Amino acid sequence: MSDEQRPGTGDDGPEKGVAAGPDAGPAPEPIRFFGTTWVHRDGGYVLRRIAFSLGTLLAAAASAAVLVFAYQGVAISDAGGLVNILVIAALAICSALAFGRTMEELGDGERRRNRTEDAAAEKSMRSIKLIGIVGVLLAYFCRSLIEAPHEKRYRAEYETARTRHERLRATRTRNPAARGGSPSSGQRTPAARGKSAKKRKRR
Repeated sequence: MSDEQRPGTGDDGPEKGVAAGPDAGPAPEPIRFFGTTWVHRDGGYVLRRIAFSLGTLLAAAASAAVLVFAYQGVAISDAGGLVNILVIAALAICSALAFGRTMEELGDGERRRNRTEDAAAEKSMRSIKLIGIVGVLLAYFCRSLIEAPHEKRYRAEYETARTRHERLRATRTRNPAARGGSPSSGQRTPAARGKSAKKRKRR
C-alpha cells in the first residue's frame, strides 16, 4: 500500500468507500486542511490544528475590524441613536446564531440530518452567517481546540463503515459458498471420490 492510500499520512488519500483491495475495508474520508490525519491523529495532526486555530482567530479579528469600520460609517452618518442600537443588536444576534449553528454542525457526530432539510436550513442561515461571520470563525476556532472540524461526524461514519465491513467479512468467512469455495463448485472431497469408486466396483 502506498503512502497515498495509508490512513494518517496527511494526504487527501482515496475517496470514501474506495479500498485498496477486496478486503482492505472502507477508506477514511479526508477533511480539508487535515487530510486523513484525523484517523490516528498523526502526520502533523496537532500542528495542523494549531495552525488552523491561529488562522481562524486571525480571520475572526480581521472580520471584527471590518465590522467596526462599517459601524463607524453608520455612526458618522448621524442616522440616529436608534439606528446605531439596531445595527449593534443585529450584528450581535447574527453572530450568536451563526456561532451556535456552526458549533452544532461541526460537532454533529450522532446523526446526519436529511440532505433536503439540511440544504433548506443552510440556505435560510446563509445570510445570517454572512452577517455573523465573526461567530462562524469563532466556532471553528473553538472546535479546533478540541479536534478537527467535523471530525466527530467523520469518525462516527468511518467506524460504522468499518463495523459493517467486518461483519460482512466474518459472514463470508463462516460461509464458504460466499467465497466461491463450496464443494458444489465442481471439486469433490476425497470421501466423495472414494464412494464413487466403490459404486463403480460394485457395478
